[in-house]
Amino acid sequence: MSGGTPVGSGFMRQRHSQGYASSGDDLEDDACSRTTPSAPSIQRARTWVEVAENVLWIASALFIVYFGDRHSNFICLLWHDHRIKRMPLYLGMLCVGLNVVVMLYTSPLVWNSRKSSEKWELSSPSSLPIVTVLGIISFSLFCFALWPIWSILTLPLLFTLFMACMVISPYLVNGPLKPQSSVLRTD
Repeated sequence: MSGGTPVGSGFMRQRHSQGYASSGDDLEDDACSRTTPSAPSIQRARTWVEVAENVLWIASALFIVYFGDRHSNFICLLWHDHRIKRMPLYLGMLCVGLNVVVMLYTSPLVWNSRKSSEKWELSSPSSLPIVTVLGIISFSLFCFALWPIWSILTLPLLFTLFMACMVISPYLVNGPLKPQSSVLRTD
């Protein structure tokens, strides 16, 4: 870069355009001050592979919940089976509940922001490690509590239930998501 206007200890680059060199009639020559017609919100269509994956996760979770351990369904197992270690199960449920509370607390801040860059500024920077640690702790506690019933199959069982929850969760949002505008701003 060559030169500029000396300011303090460095140089400040000036913009030399017709609008800024004129008598001041055309000062609003910036791209961010122009109004653009609002584009209709076009949502991306899901591919058949994405739909098939989502259906597979949900169907697998329904299979687990319905068949349980082949003698009774998963819900009855959680309520009545004496092989389950109750204290780790309850602590795991408490961790999941705390996770949901943290997500519900931070989500209004995230969804009401205007710019996508503000989403990371508004949400609490300490919430991500908290959610991650609570998730790992709850997964470990659930594995420990349910291990006497399914042994090594507890790991894929819990992962399948987790993925089904992740597939279903966007549809449980309280109201429609607002699409981001496609206008690029320079300010």
